[in-house]
Amino acid sequence: MLVLAATPIGNLGDATRRLTEALQTAPVVVAEDTRVVQRLMAGLGIEHRPRLISMNDHNERDRAAEILELAREADVLVVSDAGMPTVSDPGYRLVVAAIEAGIPMTLLPGPSAVPTALALSGLPTDRFVFEGFAPRKPGERRSALAALAREPRTLVFFESPQRLGGFLIDLAAAFGADRRVAVCRELTKMFEEIVRGGAAELAERFADGARGEIVVVVEGAAAVMVDLDEGTRQVLALTAAGSRLKDASAEVAAATGLSRRELYEAALAANRPS
Repeated sequence: MLVLAATPIGNLGDATRRLTEALQTAPVVVAEDTRVVQRLMAGLGIEHRPRLISMNDHNERDRAAEILELAREADVLVVSDAGMPTVSDPGYRLVVAAIEAGIPMTLLPGPSAVPTALALSGLPTDRFVFEGFAPRKPGERRSALAALAREPRTLVFFESPQRLGGFLIDLAAAFGADRRVAVCRELTKMFEEIVRGGAAELAERFADGARGEIVVVVEGAAAVMVDLDEGTRQVLALTAAGSRLKDASAEVAAATGLSRRELYEAALAANRPS
């Protein structure tokens, strides 16, 4: 079968017993970077020498068929450099291909930067959305953040140390200077740091970037409390400006907490001839 396994995101002590046993016995290990998994095995004192296959974002589609053929005959262990395979790391296309091919799968749970940062952020954890890496180009990044500005759920982003400052500047512009943010750096490592504050404050703090692996957790937008009549007026204003009724209803519902269906039906009723 295909066996996905989470690997430590920084602290070697977070390697699970099941991961260690799998690395000791798997005949084939598919790794994001074979050098990284070799260092992991050495750090865990594992002398087993499996066949190593590299699978990354660039070759995953091409390697999938070969890997699945191997999985028909023996267990194939799939790991990323750190954390959970498929979560902003290679593995998703392979999982989809395995499902389509009827290859059995299982997963060895373990570390992941997303829930780790979320738990330490001090922001609501009951509802959240993972956005991965924001677009690299500033214009595309600003557009993407503007589209998320009224998202009510807590948001989790990955960001590179070099782009962190620019990301936070654009975040403050789109979400507001006071939107609460937690920058989580080097999670589980010796120099772990969690910095919490307003978006503009952290943009200034990290204007020159930061070192290490970065996860940014952002407070969701507060619902704008309006009644159905006011919400319907907002929907009608958006449709008058060219939006489709369905899209306008969804946008106002997300911003106000009102029912999308009720807004849609109220706007339809308002447009019917009397």
